Amino acid sequence: MIRNIFNRDGDVELAGTVEAIFVTHEGSAPMVRSEEVETVASCGIRGDRYCEGTGFWAHYGDVCQVTLISGEDLDYIRGETGIKVQDGEHRRNIITRGIDLSKLRRRRFRVGEALLEFDRSRPPCKHVQDLTEPGMTRALRNRGGICARVIESGRIRPGDPIETVPKGSSAPRLSGKG
Repeated sequence: MIRNIFNRDGDVELAGTVEAIFVTHEGSAPMVRSEEVETVASCGIRGDRYCEGTGFWAHYGDVCQVTLISGEDLDYIRGETGIKVQDGEHRRNIITRGIDLSKLRRRRFRVGEALLEFDRSRPPCKHVQDLTEPGMTRALRNRGGICARVIESGRIRPGDPIETVPKGSSAPRLSGKG
């Protein structure tokens, strides 16, 4: 369930959780589920393809430090198309639950210990379909997730909270797990 919380200034604050994390050391290699990752400011996830400069799109200059996709969108795709986007086939780093990623535009948000900032929407590409099955790109259309920049380094684990940082806030760290 997606929930909105209003702060005392009337700004909508969004909250959700990390459902799963996936990384891969190089472009086109299978995504691997991880129980903990370390984000690095201005780089991405330590050991992931785009932080390491080995991503499929890196030589084109199209780099996302961290990618997120909604678990609710993956559920919708499974139900509406029958395509089971599983085991990191979506090629995104973090599956979220309970937060509308499209509402993060122009926002900073904490994911576990890390502070991230919305960068842009991340539409699916034909490369995702080349690595998976016919129809994958179409299934992910308008549900491909977002790219985020790492503002402050920190660890992220499944179950960690995701919360927007109120505008003008000093972005305190969340307690989270651990």
